Amino acid sequence: MIRVLVNGALGRMGQEAVQAIKNSHTLSLVGECGRGDDLYAAVKHSSAQVVLDFTTPDAVFKNTQAILEAKARPVIGTTGLMSAQIAELQAQAKRLGLGGMIVPNFSLAAVLMMKAAAQWIKYFPKVEIIEKHHEGKIDAPSGTALRTAELMAAAREVQMSNREERILVEGARGANVQGIPIHSLRLPGLVAHQEIIFGGSDETLTITHDSIHRRSFMPGVLLACEKVMDLNELVYGLESILE
Repeated sequence: MIRVLVNGALGRMGQEAVQAIKNSHTLSLVGECGRGDDLYAAVKHSSAQVVLDFTTPDAVFKNTQAILEAKARPVIGTTGLMSAQIAELQAQAKRLGLGGMIVPNFSLAAVLMMKAAAQWIKYFPKVEIIEKHHEGKIDAPSGTALRTAELMAAAREVQMSNREERILVEGARGANVQGIPIHSLRLPGLVAHQEIIFGGSDETLTITHDSIHRRSFMPGVLLACEKVMDLNELVYGLESILE
């Protein structure tokens, strides 16, 4: 059994994750903590092998640093990390010889959507993203939309500018990320939804993904907590462990 601690256990995603781990046959829940707790001490006290983080964008960087320094493997579900921060965390993980994962979206269907979009942009280079989330989601654009844009941009070899990086820090409701426009909505009644709309000559092609309950993320959460034990580096995106 893989020993897992959930950080942000009282949040909505944290509560779902706690229950999913309790029901797992391969994972053992050894701790729950959140705001105000000493994360490093909690990891050491529980002897956690994996720490699943569902907290806030302003705390996730320091949380990940603490998890690595405590010699546990981070599985980060909190979005908001900047590219420079990710690079710094990857260097820290390499120095400590630990694997980990930063996951913008744990939904297996959402990851398949991203992989498909990276293929389709080769044939439909004009594309925009509309992402819709609940009103409590702080960051905009969403981590899923950013990762989708990154994968599509890599497929058509577009580089991010410094100005676009600054827009992401500010949390724009409308942003141009690596040459791909993203539109963000935050409204009650929503959970997590994304459309990728490709435009061609006299036609459009749309991929739509809807998560109607946070349970939809749990198969990916469990998979990440298991697969991270086989990693020797800090990777970005659930697609990195899917064939």
